[in-house]
Amino acid sequence: MKYTPPLQSATLLKRYKRFLADLELSDGSTFTAHCANTGKMTGCADSGFNAFYSTSSNTKRKYPQSLELTQNNLSQLICVNTAVANKVVEEAINAEVIKELTGYQQVQSEVKYGSENSRIDFLLTHSSKANCYVEVKSVTLLSEEHPQSGQGYFPDAQTVRGQKHIRELIEMVKQGHRAVLLFAVLHQGITQVSAATHIDSTYAQLLSEAIEQGVEVLAYKARISASEVTLVEKVAFVELQARI
Repeated sequence: MKYTPPLQSATLLKRYKRFLADLELSDGSTFTAHCANTGKMTGCADSGFNAFYSTSSNTKRKYPQSLELTQNNLSQLICVNTAVANKVVEEAINAEVIKELTGYQQVQSEVKYGSENSRIDFLLTHSSKANCYVEVKSVTLLSEEHPQSGQGYFPDAQTVRGQKHIRELIEMVKQGHRAVLLFAVLHQGITQVSAATHIDSTYAQLLSEAIEQGVEVLAYKARISASEVTLVEKVAFVELQARI
């Protein structure tokens, strides 16, 4: 996914009210940008971090600028706009970057499914294959205790919605379909992904049960710059018993 035009740089002053972030330009002027991220953004939005923002051409927007990337104290870029995850995954599926998801005739997004009023991120279909339901999760939480370890976690906060999605995936497998949980790693410092047992033990337990039931778990990492975010490589998903 290309940023056109490329993102502009600033300094992050603070993120607040979940959807807002104050940024400062090199000339000392400040402005408020929209922040499309409802998570805690732990380790992704500290005051003083480098920030990169886009500007919308929509003149009706109250906050025309949007916070897209931050850069932590280890100089690692992080894509904090959670809407990007689905965009780069769709591009990667169509470009056959995700080898496990190739060979389908049609890719549909936001399709209603399941028994808990859910929508699947992507439904892959083929006339001679079982349907493949793909749920996408953005991973930006790097281990706070050992940031050099490359250990990433999901979720970064307790997620009832995420638990529901796992239950829906399990149900799809029971119905004879294929179900995939795809972690899109949008943090340059993360090299492997695990469920965050220390944050949401229920989610982690459900995920373990889902794997036992046949739900597949994949993790793919993005290449990130101020001009482009693109999924490029598979990384390991590791089931951990204890926090790293």
